[in-house]
Amino acid sequence: MSSSFITTKDGTQIFYKDWGSKDAQPIVFHHGWPLSADDWDAQMLFFLHEGYRVIAHDRRGHGRSSQTETGNEMNTYAADMAELAAHLDLKGAIHVGHSTGGGEVTRYVAKFGQPQGRVAKAVLIGAVPPIMVKSDKNPGGLPLEVFDGFRKAQAANRAQFFLDIPTGPFYGYNRPAAEVSEGVIRNWWRQGMMGGTKAHYDCIKAFSETDFTEDLKVIDVPVLVMHGTDDQIVPFEDSAPLSSKLLKNGVLKVYDGLPHGMATTHADIINADLLAFFKG
Repeated sequence: MSSSFITTKDGTQIFYKDWGSKDAQPIVFHHGWPLSADDWDAQMLFFLHEGYRVIAHDRRGHGRSSQTETGNEMNTYAADMAELAAHLDLKGAIHVGHSTGGGEVTRYVAKFGQPQGRVAKAVLIGAVPPIMVKSDKNPGGLPLEVFDGFRKAQAANRAQFFLDIPTGPFYGYNRPAAEVSEGVIRNWWRQGMMGGTKAHYDCIKAFSETDFTEDLKVIDVPVLVMHGTDDQIVPFEDSAPLSSKLLKNGVLKVYDGLPHGMATTHADIINADLLAFFKG
């Protein structure tokens, strides 16, 4: 089946796409906030044509999945993924996560995927681990006021906020030399507005305040950490280098001047490097 739903133990419906031969190695894509599986269009088609089985789901509260009031935090996101992986009987899977999805991958692989022997490799692209928010333990993080500002903007006018983000920092379209795509901006807005505002609101806390340090430490499968130096959403200095050091088998690949949404704006570069890592 090319797309369907599973119903989790708490009754949440999770939408997913599943393309390609069931005998092929599966790649599972985990989207960022507040998007959906559709954010991986450029990767899903590319790797399908490379002979992989490609899977992407809408996180609870996002996209076509249930607009959940509860469970909008990393432990439940990871548990949802574990239920989907069991339902599809995934083995030797590669999990690729962008931004918030990178946190979901980290928690899932550490808590479920690796212990169950379902995961071969993982990739973190512009990902939120180890932790975003500033604290005594994480003095280089972003102040809580930044994320309070996200919540305030979303509560005041989500539709406008979800235009401002892709028009500006997400894809680096606020940079002087940027080649702006109106279609990419509209697609971001479309995906965001499909989801539930309560779930999106809660997810801001999930992606900014969850500490993935211990998860990263226990992961021993190969992990590629990819990050652009002009990431205005998840600052490079406070995430990727720290994650790669905490991982037992992590490799850091840095993209000079590329934005947070580089898997969309520079899909040719990112896809080629992903393919090399998958085959390596």
